[in-house]
Amino acid sequence: MPSSDPLGARLVDLGRSLRGHGLNVGTTEVTDAAAVARTLGLTDRERLRAGLAAAMLRRSADRDTFDQLFDIHFPAAVGERTGQDPPDPAVDTREARERAEAIRHELVAALADGDEQALEQLATRTVAELGRLANQATTGGYSAHQALDRLAPRTAIAAALQRARDAGDVVGGSGEGSGGSGEGSGGSGSGPGGATGSGSGGGPGSGWRPERLTDRFDRDEIRARVGAFRRRVETEATRRNSQVRGRDRISRYGVRDPLERKDFLLTGTTEAAELHAAVHPLSRKLAARLAARQRRQSRGAIDIRRTLRAAMSTGGVPVRPAHRRRTRSRADVVLLCDMSGSVSGFSRFTILLLQSLAGQFRRVRFFGFVNTVDDITELVRGSRVGEDISERITSEATLTRWHGSSDYGSAMRDFVEEHLDAVGPRSTVLVLGDARTNGTDPRTDALREIVSRARHAVWLNPEPARQWDTGDSVAGRYAELIDMHEVRNIDQLRAFVSRLPVM
Repeated sequence: MPSSDPLGARLVDLGRSLRGHGLNVGTTEVTDAAAVARTLGLTDRERLRAGLAAAMLRRSADRDTFDQLFDIHFPAAVGERTGQDPPDPAVDTREARERAEAIRHELVAALADGDEQALEQLATRTVAELGRLANQATTGGYSAHQALDRLAPRTAIAAALQRARDAGDVVGGSGEGSGGSGEGSGGSGSGPGGATGSGSGGGPGSGWRPERLTDRFDRDEIRARVGAFRRRVETEATRRNSQVRGRDRISRYGVRDPLERKDFLLTGTTEAAELHAAVHPLSRKLAARLAARQRRQSRGAIDIRRTLRAAMSTGGVPVRPAHRRRTRSRADVVLLCDMSGSVSGFSRFTILLLQSLAGQFRRVRFFGFVNTVDDITELVRGSRVGEDISERITSEATLTRWHGSSDYGSAMRDFVEEHLDAVGPRSTVLVLGDARTNGTDPRTDALREIVSRARHAVWLNPEPARQWDTGDSVAGRYAELIDMHEVRNIDQLRAFVSRLPVM
């Protein structure tokens, strides 16, 4: 596309940013997007967004990344809002609290009324007044996290429900513990003192009643409006940062990775919950695939003698091949997991996967280590699927000796000396860790002995392969003895389990 075409240049930049985040967007997709933009026009921004997404994306899972990049390259506006003077940012904590209280009061009214225009204006004010970064090194940047932390919009849910109920916009009580007024506003049959018999609240002056289904609908609707408001704040902060720091920089560093490509090592509490939700159905699919393969292979090899004997009744044609009877056995799974702080997130997700698969195997054993090994099977089995048990493992299991740094050589040696009987000829050993020994002896002889006793042995490494054998990593030396895979995110975990052999 010619550089003199501003729309074409924007689409090319959008395609380049999408490729930078791992999406498969080429010249054909960009050309199709240009045709879509010419057809749909630029008057309706949301219609343009949907059209470009349809032209440039191949997977629905990439839509969140696309929406973030679209807001950067095709912002709703440039500069400050027309007719509004840019407010000065809060200078201290006290002023920030006062401004947050004022905005929260208006937010309650906008949430109760469902006023989209007011919510959009409040999102702009929130970023401008509460989201400005004070550090001079930020060159005037904005933080949506800081703005939302100061405003705390979720605290407005109960007040918005009460306001909507008083206005007659909702039928029942809030269910948020906000209470009700002693003087009803629309009930018939009021008693002495002006109190009605509506009972819609739950506080003084109104009779208690169980929460109705409509109450939950009303509360969920207000929560959804708060969630949409938070997204408006994030979009506004991104728009302002793009103007201050440039689109290319924000496109590269200010966009959240898709869930499937989010590194396990970099996930926080919120992302961990989302990844748990993604891993659980993946484990069910894997379990179903393993069961299907077991059914297909349970007949064993063809028995030539029985097949030829049966073929005598069909003129020598082996119409019905006979198979050797095969005893179906379930394999043992032994998980040797690095529980040091650097890879604890990755270990939690993999333990969740194997917890879900435990019913497919005859025996599953879990061993954790930092610089010494301990059996954590009962801790894992006794936990709920998806529960974060890393703190329990740290407090109840003995994983360290005199220091808290990982030592793979010492851990391998301890496993061979204390727990090698857990590995047998039907065992599949999964080692989880980054293979960083902190400069200690890797004890490859101990790993060789573990691998030699097992039927299968696989190492899942949460670090990129390009970082193997850098610094204190001995991944290359271990990879000579065991099949090592890079498994940093859901996509790579899905690819691994699809190649997992029948055990």
